[in-house]
Order: sequence, then C-alpha cells, then structure tokens
Amino acid sequence: MAKYSININELAEYADTLRAGDEVLLSGIAYTSRDAAHKRIFSLLDSGEALPFDLKGACIYFAGPTPTPPGAVIGSCGPTTSGRMDVYSPRLLDLGLAAMIGKGDRSKAVYEAIVRNKAVYFCAVGGAGALCSKHIVSCREIAFGDLGCESVKELRLADFPVFVGIDSKGGSLFRR
Repeated sequence: MAKYSININELAEYADTLRAGDEVLLSGIAYTSRDAAHKRIFSLLDSGEALPFDLKGACIYFAGPTPTPPGAVIGSCGPTTSGRMDVYSPRLLDLGLAAMIGKGDRSKAVYEAIVRNKAVYFCAVGGAGALCSKHIVSCREIAFGDLGCESVKELRLADFPVFVGIDSKGGSLFRR
C-alpha cells in the first residue's frame, strides 16, 4: 500500500494509480452532503435548476458536522455511513463527481459507477470526528441552511487523512 498527498482538483491524474488500501492526505475543496441534502440536490437536477456547486471533478464528504465551538473553524466532523447515499451516488458519479469520502462498504451499483467514471471512494475513520475536524481549515455553508448540520458546506481540507476504500478499477478494502 502506497502513501500519497493529493489535492482534490488533481484527483483525475491519480485515479488510475490509487489502489484500495492506499493512504492519502487530501487537500482542497470538498462539500458535505448527507441524505436530506442529496434528496434536495436530486430535486434540483430533476427540475433542471442549478446546483449549489459544480459536480465536475468535485468531492463529496458524507458528513454532518456538529455545531462550531467558539474560536473553532468547525465542530466535530467525522464520516457518516455511506450506504445511505447509494441510491444517489451512481447518478452523481455519472454527472462528473470525482470522489466521495465516507465510511463503510457500497452497493454493487456504486462500485460499477466508480469504475465506469474512474472515480474514487475514500474512507475516513469512523469515530474520529475530532481528528478529522483538525484537518478542515475553512468551512462555509453554501446551500440548504434550513437542514442544520445536514446543510451543504464547502470545506477546505488540509492533509485530511483517508484510505482508498474503492479504487477506479473496482478494487476494495471491503471485498478482498
């Protein structure tokens, strides 16, 4: 297993190289989105309205940060179970999503969409939200503020620690 330090906007250059189990320090912009935000994103897509961020080359982090303490950039921000987003992920990948960060295995349809689109699924360590938040250097809400912790937030990551859970060839940490 290899170790990499990658900027999210360069993921396409690394997609063929990364393998399941590789350790990666991710930097750059990622967007939080969970169940409720995904549902709203799909409503926008279905109605032909603009999305709050460009999917092309984007990275979505399945997380719902806790409230931000005074003086902090963000509250605890660990991954949520990714399987709940499996119904949405193939379409988002087909529209250009480059990567997802979460925890847990994914469905067959998501594996196929990852391979078809040469994308990557990264896994962050569950239960380590406090550690994850230390690698988020800025946070701003960009959509669906009424959803509270499930609103879409733009995060700037700095050496955010993840593992490749599913690589662009379908290799998996979960199905060895």
